Amino acid sequence: MPYCNQPTVFVNKLTEENIEFTVENTDLSVANALRRVCIAEVPIMAIDWVQIDSNTTVLFDEFLAHRIGLIPLWSEEVVDKMQFSRDCTCDEFCTNCAVEFNLDVRCDTDQNISVTTADLKTSDMRCLPVTSRKREDEAYQEETNEILIVKLRKGQQLRLRAFARKGFAKEHAKWNPTCGVAFEYDPDNALRHTTYPVAKEWPRSEYSEIPADSPLSTVDISINKVLFFFSRSPI
Repeated sequence: MPYCNQPTVFVNKLTEENIEFTVENTDLSVANALRRVCIAEVPIMAIDWVQIDSNTTVLFDEFLAHRIGLIPLWSEEVVDKMQFSRDCTCDEFCTNCAVEFNLDVRCDTDQNISVTTADLKTSDMRCLPVTSRKREDEAYQEETNEILIVKLRKGQQLRLRAFARKGFAKEHAKWNPTCGVAFEYDPDNALRHTTYPVAKEWPRSEYSEIPADSPLSTVDISINKVLFFFSRSPI
């Protein structure tokens, strides 16, 4: 099908948190490949190396390192300028291939305290936890906006050093730049991909073209699958 190599994209909605667009004049395989590329082949920054210097919390070192590695980072302004660690000429870490993070929290009060992403200090403000991006906004609240890492009781401490590197989600899920990418090409189920005992149980799509009082469209096996509706949300 020659039209598959010349798709047309229309952006229907674009916000900081979501993008919805329509792809026309292409094939199902191309649309699915686009979905997979959005998930697994868009490079971002993620914490890939953690050195824990002091940990007297209830969580063991490996558990904390895993939690910290999965913290989503905002790195739009710096990721394209970063080199992959495998391509960098440095021995371990440098400003060309990594961003350093430090965390040092100790509880000296009788009240338990929460260690969150707000305590994770970055060496480059262009790469920081996504929850810390809007710290200057009036609606920002540390208790609800930041990601909890661990809780400390009196006398407990957590001190660590970490480095974020550039990578792809096909290498590890921590480099996944999205929380979901979905598309549909038969919103009215004209091809009968599945059936429901009760027709009105079919979830109605916002792209549906049938009347609101009609639960299901008529069967049409000749439908031309060249229109795909995408929705992509970041982490």
